[in-house]
Order: sequence, then C-alpha cells, then structure tokens
Amino acid sequence: MKSLRLLLVPAAAAAALLSSPVRAAAASPVVPETLDLPTALRFALDHNFAIRQARERIRQQEGVVIEVSAREIPQVAASAAYQRNDPEISSGFPAANQSWQINLTASQVLYAGGGVRSAVKATKLSREAALLELQAVINAALLEVRTSFYSVLLAREQIKVQESNLELLQQQLKTATDRFDAGTVSSFEKLRAEVAVANAKVPLITARNNYRLAIEALRLAVGFVSSPLEAARAEPAFVGTLDFAAQQFDRVAALQAARANRPDLQRLAKLAEARQEGITSAQAGFYPNLAAFGGWNLRKGATNAFGDSNSGWLIGVQSQWDIFDGRATQGRVMQARSALTQTQLALTEAQLAIDVEVSRAHSQWQQATELAEASARVVEQATEAVRLANARYNAGTGTQLDVLAAQVELTTARTNQIQAYYSYNVAVASLRKAMGQGDEILVKP
Repeated sequence: MKSLRLLLVPAAAAAALLSSPVRAAAASPVVPETLDLPTALRFALDHNFAIRQARERIRQQEGVVIEVSAREIPQVAASAAYQRNDPEISSGFPAANQSWQINLTASQVLYAGGGVRSAVKATKLSREAALLELQAVINAALLEVRTSFYSVLLAREQIKVQESNLELLQQQLKTATDRFDAGTVSSFEKLRAEVAVANAKVPLITARNNYRLAIEALRLAVGFVSSPLEAARAEPAFVGTLDFAAQQFDRVAALQAARANRPDLQRLAKLAEARQEGITSAQAGFYPNLAAFGGWNLRKGATNAFGDSNSGWLIGVQSQWDIFDGRATQGRVMQARSALTQTQLALTEAQLAIDVEVSRAHSQWQQATELAEASARVVEQATEAVRLANARYNAGTGTQLDVLAAQVELTTARTNQIQAYYSYNVAVASLRKAMGQGDEILVKP
C-alpha cells in the first residue's frame, strides 16, 4: 500500500499542475524576506521552466488525441454555391443566367481495417506517456531545487566557519602583538600571526562568492524571474540547517523500487504499447475501408425563383481498397515495427541505466553516511585540541605553531563536517529520486 501511495501522489501532483496553466505566467514575483526549502519546492512546482514545458507537452498530446478521435465519430459538412453567368454559356434549357445549390452531408467510417481504433489507442497511450514524463520532470526538477537549496546552506555555513577561523586567528594575532610589545616573544611570531590572518581572508572571500553563486543557481532552479534591479538588490534570509538524520536503505529493495516506480521506465513502456498499436494502424492499409454517407441537396429549379428550387436527400455507402500501392503500406509497416523495436531497446537500456544509477546513488549514500558519522567525532577532538593548545601557549609550555596548527585542523574538521552533512542530504535525495520516489514535499500529506 505504501508503494502504491508513492506512485499516486506524484500523479496527483502532476494533475494538479496541469489544471493551473495561467498561474505560472503571472507578473514577476517579489523576493520574500525569508525562504525555506518547502517554500522553494512549492514555488518550483508552479514556476520551474522544465515542469511548465512538460505540462504544455501534455496539452499538445491532448490535442492530438482529439484530432485522431474525430475519425471515430460522424463527420457533418455543409456547402453552398451561387453563380451568375451569361445566358449564352448556360448549359441548361431554357438558358439561365444564374444558379445555386446547398448541400448538407454526413459520413461515418464503418470499417478501416482497425486503423482508426488503433490510432486512437496509440494517441491515448502517448498522452499517458506524456503524463509520466511530467512526473519524471517533476522529480528531477525538485531534486535540482533541493540540491541547490542545500548548496546555499552549505555556502552559508562555510562563511561562518571561515569567519570563526578568522576571528580566532585575529585573537591569536592580538596575543602575539601584546607579547611582542612586552618583549616576551620575537617579531617572527607576530609576523607569522599576521600571515595567518591574511591567509584566512582568502577562503572567506571565496566562501562569500560561492554563496552568491549558489543563490543564483537556486533562482534558476526554481524559475524565479525578476527584473535585473530586483535580482541584484534583493536577497532573502534562508531558513534551514544542514543536519544529519540517519536513514536506512537496502540496495536490493532500492533496485526493485526503481524498476516498479520510475516514471521514465513507465513512460517507455507506454510508448512501446503505442508503437504496437502503430503497427496495427499501418497494417490497416492492406484492407479495404467502408464508409456510410447521407445528405440533403437543394439546387436551382427551372426558374430563378427560390421557391421553384429542387431538393432531395441521398444515402449510400462507399468503399475503397488499394489493391496495389507500390508497397507503400509495406514500407509503413516496416517503419512501425522498427519504431517498436527501437522503443523496446530504449526501455531495456533505460532499465540498465537506472540499475546503475541506483547502485551509484546507494554507494554515495553509504559513503556520505560514514563521512557524516566520522566528521562529528573529529570536530569534537579538534575543538578540544585548540583549547589545549591555547592553554599550553598561555601557560608558556606550548608554541605559537601548536596553536596555529590546531586552529587549522579545527577549521578543516568543521569544513569537512558541513561538507559531509551536505553530501549526505544530497545523497538521500538523489537515492530517493533514483528509486522513483517523489520528493518528500509531494509525499507528505
């Protein structure tokens, strides 16, 4: 029941998106004061350009279904003509200088070798494939948004780490300067502290630039379109942290879930069914077609008076059979069979690619889990090492080099920790997408 729920929720989300075509084309939105991950994901559902294009492809396919289905129902047409001419060229007797007629006809295909029915089935299957494509696009787009949001949080935390590192090094520089002024240390220690402070500014500058770039990548992922001035001056406060909440995934179960739930696999399966119907539609050219028709006709009578017009009805059947068409039908059947084979090969290839994708995602999740667990212990140890190094230095039993080395190790440990937490959250989201599960925001009630 749980797997069925995971399948139905993205479909419901896709249907909801399909029913709101105009909302995404509204005026440019205002940059919010704060932005959290759920808000970014919901915004992307309406504004992400890949999702909007996939939604339009469904509407396009619906138009194809309507067009092809029209061959199953009666066709009604009306025509009228009026002509005025020189009596000398009149073919009637007595000669007339004008003529008119009105025709009303209706026709219905009775038999077309199964071509009409199979063509309608093929277009409906193609529409179902387009809906599954929308689900796949939603999963991919929301993964990109989630990853981009995590990148913003990562860049923000890296700024904090580098700022903290710079602050500690500046405190160390102040201590070295005070000791130099007191004559207890050489100028070399002061110079070394100054160099450490200068070097610490470089990664801070880089972290701030990475933060700006991450925001732009997120803006592109969610489809946030605004004026250049608004985009340049407005920046929301991002709400959220990179946490580590361990989850369990079984590799075999993940592979089975991907085979059952991936919408791109289901899309190719639907297209294969449509290609099979395409063969039937092409083979219809080998058979005769039969149509019934009927109508009513009004035309000019012996005089020009409209009341003297002749009218009557007609009914009949019409059949056509291309006994030999230069092997054109055979060529169409060959094309249809080749299209089916190509789709089946694409389905098999996609299954292999998805198996590899799931295996890689599961391996990345395992690595990220181990790194996240290890990084927490390292930060605790590095923090204690800095405390001890400062205590020894202040007591005169340690060196400045010990303090600087401990601070470098702490900065490295903190950087590795937030990178590990980022990698873990991305790995979980990537594995869920590889398994064919919709984003958590679609699954949550």
